[in-house]
Amino acid sequence: MKTMSPTAHLADPDPAATALQEALSALAAENAGVVPREAALAAFRRHLARIQNHVRDTFEQGGTSGLGAARRLASLTDGLIGALHDYALSLHPPAAAQSNGIGRLALAATGGYGRGVLAPFSDIDLLFLTADEPSPSVLRSVEFMLYFLWDLGLKVGHATRSVADCLTEANGDATIRTSLLDARPIAGDAVLFQEFATRFRTACAEAGAATYIAAKQAERASRHRRYGDSPFVVEPNIKEGRGGLRDLQTLYWIARYVFGTNIMAELADPAGPAGGILTETEARLARRSWDFLWTLRFHLHYVAGRAEERLTFDLQPVVGARMGYTRHGRQDGVERFMRHYFLTAREVSRLTHVLEPALMRAALGPPALAQETDAQLAAAGFVLADGQLLSAKGRSFDREPIQMLRILQVARDRNLRLHPLAMRALIRNERRAVELRDDPEAAALFMDLLCGRESEHHHADGAVWLKIMNETGVLGRFLPDWARIVGQMQFDTYHVFTVDEHTIEAIHVLNTLEHGELAQIAPVASDIVHNLQSRRALYVAMLLHDIAKGRGGDHSELGAELALDVGPSLGLSAEETETVSWLVLHHLLLSQTAFKRDIDDPKTILDLAEVIQSPERLRLLLVLTVADMRAVSAKVWNGWKATLLRELYARVGEVLAGGLATTERDVRVQRAKEAAALLLDDWTAEERERFLSLGYGGYWLGFDPETHARHARMIRDAEARGAPLTVETQPLPARAVTEVTVYAADHAGLFSQIAGALAVAGASIVDARIHTLTNGMALDTFWVQDAAGGAFDAPHRLARLYVLIEQALTGRIKLGAEIRKASKALLGRRMRAIHVPPRVVIDNHASNRYTVIEVNGRDRPGLLHDVTSAISDQGLQIASAHVTTYGVRAVDSFYVKDVFGLKVENERKLQKLREALLAALANPEDPPAPVPAPARRKRANAA
Repeated sequence: MKTMSPTAHLADPDPAATALQEALSALAAENAGVVPREAALAAFRRHLARIQNHVRDTFEQGGTSGLGAARRLASLTDGLIGALHDYALSLHPPAAAQSNGIGRLALAATGGYGRGVLAPFSDIDLLFLTADEPSPSVLRSVEFMLYFLWDLGLKVGHATRSVADCLTEANGDATIRTSLLDARPIAGDAVLFQEFATRFRTACAEAGAATYIAAKQAERASRHRRYGDSPFVVEPNIKEGRGGLRDLQTLYWIARYVFGTNIMAELADPAGPAGGILTETEARLARRSWDFLWTLRFHLHYVAGRAEERLTFDLQPVVGARMGYTRHGRQDGVERFMRHYFLTAREVSRLTHVLEPALMRAALGPPALAQETDAQLAAAGFVLADGQLLSAKGRSFDREPIQMLRILQVARDRNLRLHPLAMRALIRNERRAVELRDDPEAAALFMDLLCGRESEHHHADGAVWLKIMNETGVLGRFLPDWARIVGQMQFDTYHVFTVDEHTIEAIHVLNTLEHGELAQIAPVASDIVHNLQSRRALYVAMLLHDIAKGRGGDHSELGAELALDVGPSLGLSAEETETVSWLVLHHLLLSQTAFKRDIDDPKTILDLAEVIQSPERLRLLLVLTVADMRAVSAKVWNGWKATLLRELYARVGEVLAGGLATTERDVRVQRAKEAAALLLDDWTAEERERFLSLGYGGYWLGFDPETHARHARMIRDAEARGAPLTVETQPLPARAVTEVTVYAADHAGLFSQIAGALAVAGASIVDARIHTLTNGMALDTFWVQDAAGGAFDAPHRLARLYVLIEQALTGRIKLGAEIRKASKALLGRRMRAIHVPPRVVIDNHASNRYTVIEVNGRDRPGLLHDVTSAISDQGLQIASAHVTTYGVRAVDSFYVKDVFGLKVENERKLQKLREALLAALANPEDPPAPVPAPARRKRANAA
């Protein structure tokens, strides 16, 4: 066998590579100079395992960073592929006649591998370069090498092209041009590769940078649309997402294309080819970001055991622990880790805004200043360049920090985009925004940007300008408390954004409400938003409602205190500041009451009215609640929740307006009966009276007259048939729920059995009302949704509901086993990674007649069945249930009384109840917690 020449590959021979050569030489000696393929394959496999183990061990034991490991893995892979090239040529020597180039072959690395970095499970991109159309012997060698690499278990991206083909393909496809931009020779004909490199650089120079830069920008925009146009997505793609590795690579490619530089650090060298277009600090941040992302990527690949680029909920705690993030104070290690990631992603986005305009300027020349810059714009210190807004010469943000806010106001008022150089200037001068604190003019400008203009102007949306201020860092300098929530993650499946991004989205929703764009979805909030007296206070409250998250303690209380300081600094009056503080303190009041409490209970309404006290505050709170919920995620808001909020708003508003007092319960019950009787005008007086005598007061106050009439007909029909069980379903698309009504003989555990049957059917219960009638029958109503959060209305599934409920009530189905089966199908590992500690709160003050139990735990099929079984087993009767889920967190409330119809106040009974409920909340199917920081491979694979 031919021995490897020192120039076969560029990497210095490694002890591992030397061991491979020695193994192949020994095999050649044993087999008369020709190494059999299977024997060679075994030797290469052993060598590949040595390479991979060496890199992994060195990395996991802290001997190198992710970037160092990536370079080491690429260098060692060079040695393997170089050896394979030589082995292939020893078996398939090229044709003797080479004068026409037929037998020439160069093997080059392209793509990421070409840049000299390789992730553990990434593809190895190879270019088999020929001078002309390859000879059969060359094609045979290429095919041999590819099959050999595949047999080794490697993923290979490959192309076989002549030099001319490379130039033609690169001219028509920016992706191929980018791949070839990184091409690096590994083995074979070095002269041929140099010929290609020279011709390729010449072709790139002739094509010019403009087309290439535009193509890379379009590719990036498309990628961001696909993976999330924000650096703050809570399950980010660390390679393709905004602020990820690909964004840094895009900058590298453009810089390489324009300046021919291989190292980003050269961009900060004043004597280098780029003339120092980055500062030393920016270059250092770029290197730090690059290294952090590569370290994260290596951990992610090793934990997942594959080329995983998405940092999902189940992987975040494991990767964070491996990278050394532990709990500090009240902040979990995973939240600290993710905040570091988000701040790094923002740093990459900022670097893009800083570097790209400079690269564009170097490639295409300075921006063309527009002739149409008018006197008013010039007097304000701005000019138009390429149709975009830019600071005029001599009016820098460094000298006049107030211009950072003025440029945003002018851009909004004139419907102009900021020039990339203006974004660059904002980022480079963000520290100067500290001087704008407590400046009345700056406060007035900020409030104008935040609140927008009360018009149909497209750019009046304050979220547009907040997003710019947040990404450039100006907002965190201007409002120091804001800086603490930038990149602050909430480790749950309920929130899809970080705290800062959620807040900006809430401001956007507020603006869309004002413009009437949500009239169909939130009609009441859309109507009253125009009648608010405290519009500025509403916007500032929205800005500050989550400002204290991540500090420990109640973020509403802490935020309310902060608002008392922030309000005056933004120019708010004492009355406005007090309103802001009150709104921040109570921003969860309406949603928590609507979804956790019985809004038909008079005490619920009276307690709420006592806290709110004024119709204006009620209006403000409703609008704030709607915007906050809509901004959490698209799945959180639905027709059912909208209905509950509307009803709560109307009832509290009725009390605050001095209308019918909720204490006049008997009067309201009588009116409800009269309204129902009017709809039963075809019944005899005796039939009507019998129905009206069935329900207790809570029943009559819990439904509208049309539902009462429907129940009446259902009960009469069931009695006429002597039916032991009646189940009726009615889809309510406007509320995004299906109403399931069950009429059956009442007995202990009835509610639990029905809830279990609904879980097995795949229905998610969002609310429930339980009524025992005076004839001893139960009339239980459940409002259910499908897995997508819509009405549960497929005919075959509705038909199955009756069968399952009937089987559950007669004991012909083992609910526990069926529910566990459903749980396994629906709960993936990713969701199980979110830890939800079980919690039980028992309140004997929320209602005059019932004990209110609130349970918190991980949502799963059958949870409601298990919890209500535990309540029934304690000898308690459930009067109503209120079921809410926040991502994977279930928050369910139950109004209960004992067998004597009284509250449960005996402390011993309450303790037994707590213990039973905590046991019910525990899920036996939950896997044990993952090992936090696997030091060796065996444990990492288990994780």
